Amino acid sequence: MARNLFEKELDDLHADMIKMGSLVEESIEKVIIALKKQDAELAEKIFKDDDLIDDLEDKIEKRCLNLIARQQPLAKDLRTISAALKIITDMERIADHSSDIAEITIKMAHEKYIKPLIDIPKMAVLAKQMVNKSIDAYVKQDVDLAKSVCGSDDEVDDLFSKIKLELINIMKNNPDAVEQAVNLMFIAKYLERMADHATNISEWIVYNVIGEHDHLTRY
Repeated sequence: MARNLFEKELDDLHADMIKMGSLVEESIEKVIIALKKQDAELAEKIFKDDDLIDDLEDKIEKRCLNLIARQQPLAKDLRTISAALKIITDMERIADHSSDIAEITIKMAHEKYIKPLIDIPKMAVLAKQMVNKSIDAYVKQDVDLAKSVCGSDDEVDDLFSKIKLELINIMKNNPDAVEQAVNLMFIAKYLERMADHATNISEWIVYNVIGEHDHLTRY
């Protein structure tokens, strides 16, 4: 009976994790729309909605600690709970970066962009896919799927390097564009960090399944 209750509580934990992952994906999707359309109102909503993700992180954290304190989990269950605690930290940081991008979007809402936004939206799509894939891997406990996230991280890194060089060239040739170029560089960096956090999530999934924590970039 106690085991059945524990498994029910674990199912509730997984449901909350999936909900948090969906909200994080939604924040990435919306913030890139706001950036492309220079929609300050949508960016403001993303900024405010970050509190919902923070609240859900707190709820999941309390659920995990209660499971440890009250249910005396077995070693495998303890790994699952520990991994969940690590994963929600990374998800919360991804959402924070969406808020950071939203804040910059509000600042640039009435400026003409110094260059068409092509690679930055590509980075955002890849980051969102990585989050989706890592949460899917968590639900399925799929090590191969978790490891596959790393390939996209390399793509994001390559795009970041390309964007950085383009913006540096723009700043060299047009001093008036420096402020916006720096803002766009920050946005690209936040997206690159999102991808890193998605990779972190996948590393904790591998740990949960096989009991070993390693950096997926080594595979």
